[in-house]
Amino acid sequence: MSNRLDFDSYTENYNQLLNDRTKFFSSNEEYFARYKVDIVRGRVSTPISRLLEYGCGIGRNMPFLQQAFPDALVIGSDISAASLELARHENPDIQFIHEDETASSIGKFDLILVAGVYHHIPINQRQDVTRILFERLVPCGLLFVFEHNPFNPVTRRIVSTCPYDEDAILLKPSEMKRYLQKTRFSLENQSYCLFVPPRLSRLAFLESWLGWLPLGGQYWVQAKRPQ
Repeated sequence: MSNRLDFDSYTENYNQLLNDRTKFFSSNEEYFARYKVDIVRGRVSTPISRLLEYGCGIGRNMPFLQQAFPDALVIGSDISAASLELARHENPDIQFIHEDETASSIGKFDLILVAGVYHHIPINQRQDVTRILFERLVPCGLLFVFEHNPFNPVTRRIVSTCPYDEDAILLKPSEMKRYLQKTRFSLENQSYCLFVPPRLSRLAFLESWLGWLPLGGQYWVQAKRPQ
């Protein structure tokens, strides 16, 4: 991962910045973490013994990953040392790895989650990062990538006004799938998501029917490393 943007400088107020930009959707930053993990849990039917969140930041997803996969060793990695320091403080029972030259010894995983990371990676490095993720998966291991949807005008507005997204270059699902296919991943599924805010929870059932519609706030892609 490239450290073009100094994420260390946003570590202490990351959640507040997130709340300020997304309060129209949810006043609770945990909503987004639980939402993504629930999607992943619902799509995984094989046993998971080792799980990695690549680009875990301050570790907001970690408690929910542990709850969803209680039998798995859950590990987080990131390029930001300050973010990892906070993540370790908030999640003392989880292992965190700094994405530097020593990260190559991190081992293999049954499942890797990458949430909101690719739009921070310089375009000329995205294929290399995808290869790294491929190599870190066991045969038949699963990869889930969540990204901001560039077709959604509200999403584009949030990204354009967010300080820690100043280096962001959003990517379409077709670009994400192209990186995966070039790295020999098998594409399993794709869906748009984040249509219904929690204040309209009675309409949440619509989410499963709207995945084809390119108007969700984000999208996700599921891929598998072949046998």
